[in-house]
Amino acid sequence: MSDRLDAAVLGAGPAGLSAAYVLALRQANVAVFEADAVVGGLARTVEYEGSRFDLGGHRFFTRLPQVERLWLDLLDADLLVRPRLSRIYYQNRYFTYPLQAKEIIGRLGMGEATLCAMSYLWNAARPSRPSESFEEWVTNRFGKRLYNAFFRGYTEKVWGIPGSEIRSEWAAQRIKNFSFPKALMSSLRLKHEPVTSLIEEFHYPRLGPGQLWEALAERVRDGGVPIHLETPVVRVRHAGGRVESIAVRQDGREVERPVGALLSSIPLGELALSLDPPVPDEVRAAAGRLRYRSLVVVALVTTEPQPFPDNWIYLQDPRTRAGRVQNYGAWSEAMVQPHTTCLGVEYFCFEGEPVWEMESDDAVELAKAELAGIGLIDPARVVGGTKVNVPKAYPMYDRDYADAVAVIRRHLEGLGNLQTFGRNGLHRYNNQDHSMWTGALAALNVLDGSEYDVWSVNTDPAYLEEGGTPVDHPLVDPFRPR
Repeated sequence: MSDRLDAAVLGAGPAGLSAAYVLALRQANVAVFEADAVVGGLARTVEYEGSRFDLGGHRFFTRLPQVERLWLDLLDADLLVRPRLSRIYYQNRYFTYPLQAKEIIGRLGMGEATLCAMSYLWNAARPSRPSESFEEWVTNRFGKRLYNAFFRGYTEKVWGIPGSEIRSEWAAQRIKNFSFPKALMSSLRLKHEPVTSLIEEFHYPRLGPGQLWEALAERVRDGGVPIHLETPVVRVRHAGGRVESIAVRQDGREVERPVGALLSSIPLGELALSLDPPVPDEVRAAAGRLRYRSLVVVALVTTEPQPFPDNWIYLQDPRTRAGRVQNYGAWSEAMVQPHTTCLGVEYFCFEGEPVWEMESDDAVELAKAELAGIGLIDPARVVGGTKVNVPKAYPMYDRDYADAVAVIRRHLEGLGNLQTFGRNGLHRYNNQDHSMWTGALAALNVLDGSEYDVWSVNTDPAYLEEGGTPVDHPLVDPFRPR
């Protein structure tokens, strides 16, 4: 453990494993350090008494052909093509998501649908205003009434703060190129413009996302790159504008490794606070302002093979503390035991809140009662369950985040051999493919001295969700041997 590395990779999630794989293909002397006991990070799959469930829902869809080729190469026939069905449960009715105008009219009634349309037209007729908050962004595209009906409650369950305090960047990333007129045109089949939110099919590993990350980790190891699990970084030593070594904790002792470069996908604030010598007070304060929303997943195993057909349902209902429920049998039949299915009931929270501290058995009873209360399951047919806490699941886009990220980023850019990437390494709510691509670009920067801007991935117009290759990104495939 004391030998010098060409590069160290922090984190073995999708981003970290992708960076390590690119480095392995070039036969660099590299090692990966992961604090958890398994690979996959937030996208791992958990096994419980023969059933498998994800920590959230993870569709595999991308406009990056290099990433898609790697997925197919890793899993081949085990990478299934699945239809998408997701709905919103609201006022004892189900609405297809993304919203369809014909459903709004049919299920809310002509009167309420007319009020929603008038609300949209009222906003559309007013002078154009900047969308600084999530609430403003959605209201400008759907109208205030639809925002209050379908977006406010769920979004505030997810983030724990009002929509007026969530920055519009989150909406722009998660609801790309979608609005009330486009929903109307799509539902009436009058226009077929590709819209991110209207994806109807996606890939999914037969045994869950963890199957793919385990396969990628095996490729990394086959390339001569060790992955040290349960080995968190505790200190990053630097001098003269360069990282010189990292100290990690392994088997209860601290070990220092000299490094030529450092690639980090761990939380941005944690990385800043690990620097030695320590960061200035301004940077320390900025790291303290970065906030995360955590996730509690309660898995329920039921003998109802298909209590509902959806991949997931958004619970826009004040009677439930849960915000979403996944149906893993609808993702892949191989995820569940015969004649059963596994549901993942998702609670968004801050660490320390009651649902975070709740014992597993109590959380199972809560989830059973909530789903039974809105008629989704028969609680008598639930035969088992467990609870998993997921810290730092979602980087928060609150009022302070952009300034805090900018302060930390400016300081870290003073270390010439340091690359940050991935969801937490950029404090950006990226999808799996975006995270993988940032890892690949970071590795190319280290290997070739390239200057690819990992911060531009999944931003418009640098990342083209609707197709094409950004001009400032490589046309070559970093996941193929050179």
